[in-house]
Amino acid sequence: MTKFEAYFEGMRGKEVAIVGYGVSNRPIIPFLLAHDARVTVYDKKTVGELGEEALADARRGVTFVSGEKYLERADGDVIFRSPGIHPAKFAGKKGRLTSEAEAFFEVAPCKIIGITGSDGKSTTTTLISKILDAAGYKTHLGGNIGVPLLPKVPEMAKEDIAVMELSSFQLMTMSVSPQVAVITNISPNHLDIHKDMDEYVEAKTNIFRHQTPGGRLVVNLDHPIVSKFEANPGCVKAGFSLSGLDGGNGSARLVGNTVYRGEEKVMDSDRILIPGRHNIDNYMAAMAATADLVGVDAVVRVAESFGGVVHRLELVREHEGIRYYNSSIDSSPSRTNAALSVFRKKVVVILGGYDKQIPFEPLRGPVNEHAAAVVLMGATSAKISAAIGPALPRLAAENMKEAIEMATVLAKEYGSKTVLLSPACASFDKFKNFEERGNLFKALVREL
Repeated sequence: MTKFEAYFEGMRGKEVAIVGYGVSNRPIIPFLLAHDARVTVYDKKTVGELGEEALADARRGVTFVSGEKYLERADGDVIFRSPGIHPAKFAGKKGRLTSEAEAFFEVAPCKIIGITGSDGKSTTTTLISKILDAAGYKTHLGGNIGVPLLPKVPEMAKEDIAVMELSSFQLMTMSVSPQVAVITNISPNHLDIHKDMDEYVEAKTNIFRHQTPGGRLVVNLDHPIVSKFEANPGCVKAGFSLSGLDGGNGSARLVGNTVYRGEEKVMDSDRILIPGRHNIDNYMAAMAATADLVGVDAVVRVAESFGGVVHRLELVREHEGIRYYNSSIDSSPSRTNAALSVFRKKVVVILGGYDKQIPFEPLRGPVNEHAAAVVLMGATSAKISAAIGPALPRLAAENMKEAIEMATVLAKEYGSKTVLLSPACASFDKFKNFEERGNLFKALVREL
């Protein structure tokens, strides 16, 4: 019996609470039902609101509990929490608290490379997977990037590699760490859920805190917080640096225009197809993470062919001389600042969204430097407007269609050739997730 089989066999006859009927939790349910667990889903939405998949689960015997007080009622022998729900919400519950990500770490049959950070983790995760693929490994890409890996365990072999993006929410209660842990950076984020910045940083450190001898920790050597993290006994620390610092152990660094791993020249940075200095950083993080696994040829092949992650600086179309870029994944000021830095000429940027209680003052310099005008939308419009100061022309939009129309007018009025959706905020005030926000932007732009 494999670890995976034993894990779900251990659920037989137990009361299992699924808290949050989201992307990470839904795929667990068939395995629980197959082992005769008594499954109850707790979600704010009703079965009807959750859709056809929920109705099908209800017909298979799953109980649904909904309403404003669903969290108060959630309990069982085992509780699978949705990543976005703070563990403190389950204080006093009788059940063992876990999550899909934690369960995956318990049963995974292969090496895991885990990536976290406030910015760049999706691109870095994707790059690591593509570099390993180019070198001939069979990889399994998932985690916070949108694909739960627990249901894929039966397809995995010992020699495979799982490449997993991990959010602070997933890491908060982790008691196991991946064999290779990468931390891209840490800046204020998700402070609407984390009680403070200290808790946010502490959650991130769980990605390496439980590493066992033989583990590898990869950090941003230029970052004032991340660079100070030290590897556990028996583990090695490596890093990456835009300023040329060499952390040893296969670290990657930029010297002039040349990227090195250790003493080996890998490539000139202008061979990287996706634009922006921050993407050189992402490539170097991926290089340092895979230093023990692949040669530089695989890195170069990916650099010259990979066009970027969907919803990050994604060119949608050019219409009447204006280029429209979708960077809906930019859910924090630092991500928006990085996106703005790519453009040599001034853009019209669409900003605003859900309020994560993070400061917007870091936007002021980059927005005023790189933007010709601004369109504001969503719950944070007033906060962002105050943070960027009064100098720039701006309009306020009620919805995405209006935002695009306003941005187009402003681009023509101020001679800009670029409209950029880079909200600096999460999407939850108006959308289910950043993908839905970005897809709507693309659909509306294509209708122009």
